[in-house]
Parts: sequence; C-alpha cells; structure tokens
Amino acid sequence: MFVNLSPPLTKNLSLFDDEPATAVAPADGQVARVAPGSLVDPPPAQSADPPPAQSIEPRSTPTRDESSFDAAPLTMPAGERLPTAPRAPHRSPAPETLHAALWRAHQLGGGRIVTTASGFAALDAELPGGGWPHRMLTELLLPHPGVGELRLLSPVLKTLLAPRPPVGEAAADDGRCVMLFDPPAALCGWALAQLGLDARRLVVVHGREGTRGATYLRHLLPSADVLWALEQSLRSGHLGAALAWLPARLSVDVLRRLQLAAQAHDGPVFLFREPEARHRPSAAPLRLSLQPAGFDRLALKLLKRRGPPLLQTLQLQLPPVLEPELRGRTPAQLLRPQRLARPSESA
Repeated sequence: MFVNLSPPLTKNLSLFDDEPATAVAPADGQVARVAPGSLVDPPPAQSADPPPAQSIEPRSTPTRDESSFDAAPLTMPAGERLPTAPRAPHRSPAPETLHAALWRAHQLGGGRIVTTASGFAALDAELPGGGWPHRMLTELLLPHPGVGELRLLSPVLKTLLAPRPPVGEAAADDGRCVMLFDPPAALCGWALAQLGLDARRLVVVHGREGTRGATYLRHLLPSADVLWALEQSLRSGHLGAALAWLPARLSVDVLRRLQLAAQAHDGPVFLFREPEARHRPSAAPLRLSLQPAGFDRLALKLLKRRGPPLLQTLQLQLPPVLEPELRGRTPAQLLRPQRLARPSESA
C-alpha cells in the first residue's frame, strides 16, 4: 500500500519490535513505503497541489435486497391501506369433471355416462344422464310379471333395434338384437308390433330344467345356465340390450359379476327382480320399483341412483296395446267372455 506521509516521521510503525522500521522521512512530493504488517495506516501527506477531480459514476439500480434496506418507510394516514391488486379466487375443479363416477350430493351423477332416452320426459329428468344408462345394471322390482315392464322399455328397445345409417366407408347396420333371458311367459307378436318392435330381432333364452339340462349345478346356484349365458352375452359386445328375469334371493357375488360384465356392454341391461330385493344390497347403480297405477298407467319410484334421493312417485302413461274400442273397459270386463248373440236378436 502506498500513501503520502508528512515530514518528518520518526515513529516506528512496525508491528513487532524486532522488525526494523520501514518508514523514513521522505522529501516533499515523495512516497514512503509502509510495511504491510503495520498496526495503523499513517495519515495522508499534505500536498499543495489540489486533488485530482474524481469521476462520479451513477449508482446502479439497487437490487431487491438493497432496496429493502435503503428505501425509506412509506407512511400512510391513519385508517388508510395500500391499494392491492384483486386476486382471482382459487377454484378447484368440479368433481364430475375428474371422473365419471364422481358427483356432488345435490346433483345427478351423469357426467360422462352414455344413455339412451327412455321415451318419458318425466323419467328422463330424474335419471342420471337423462336416460337409461349403458354399461351398468338397472334393476326393476316387480310385484308380479306383466305390470307394464315391457311397455315401459318399448321406446328404448325400439331405438336400439332401429337400423343405423352408414358412417364413412362402413356399410349401413341393420341394428343389434335384444336378448330376453328366461321370460315368465311367451311373447305376443301382435302386441310387440303394436309397440313398434320387430319380433324377428328378439332372441329368447330359456334355461334347461328337469332331466334335460344342468341339474348338477342346481345345488350351487339356481338358473346357473341362464346366468352364464347372460354373462357371456354381455361380454360379447354384440347386443343392443339385455332383459333378464332373475331367480329370487340372488347372491351379491353374482350381481357383482354381472355388473363387471355389463361394463363391457355398450347398451342398457335390465334385471327384473322381486320386491323383497330392495332390502338387500346390490351392485346395480340404478334401482326402480314398479307398481300398477290404473289402466295403462304405471307408478314408478326410484330407490337407488347416483344423486339425491327422489321422494315422490312418478306416474307414467304407458303406450296402449289394445284396440280403441277396448281401452275404455275395465280389466273385469275384458276378462268376461262375450255372450253370443242369438239369431232372433240379430234379426
């Protein structure tokens, strides 16, 4: 380090006594050398010449850390606050947009469910997705067969049996078939035609009973052959819809297997069961109870669905299948045999 020293300088500036002093009395305008181990720096020498002009460089913009120390505190009048930019509220994504199986408790869970309209506006408004769901089971609880279950499903069956127009290079499709597993009675072709259903597109499957069939499976599961045929048909992917009349007191494991098979079926699956099944658990996401409510009328109550419970009962007007002159008669009058007219009366 080089500094200017004022003459005369006689003090030893050495840090240790055994070191010789390196500072001497210099002449005017000369520079004296000071040992680097000195305790203090000597004062600068007095010079008659004016100090050279120093250039002042502009100070760079302080960084964030420097400005936090250099900036003076900002004072505001009492009762006032600094204006802040409004923050956008943090909104989490709706559950129904994350997965099709998620929904809020106050809404119907039909986010990504594929459905087919039931043909009844009041019923579509209460079903998740606005219609009969695909790829899942739908249970219909009946007090007895023939309350109008086929007429209730006739609009959706008619839609699924309709030929589909060609898409791109693919040829027109004649439509898929509908399979009925173990129905309790024979189907009436005339009544099906009145509902607009082509009986040639319906496939009826009956289980083998007695000595002709699967008696060795009866101790394991009733109607085991019908249930096996139903499961294999759902996994095939060639059905438009499936209707099955199941035996009473079916186990939960069987229903779970059918639900897994229905997930591979691009269409609705309807299971007809006894009313007592409402008190037992089921893997079906949709469960309804049907009751006759008059001539060509059906009372329907939703027992289970993906959404809030429905307390009121729906009243549906079923499509008629009788001739116009027979629709005004009561069931007792329809079952009463007509008295043949005598020749004298006809004359």
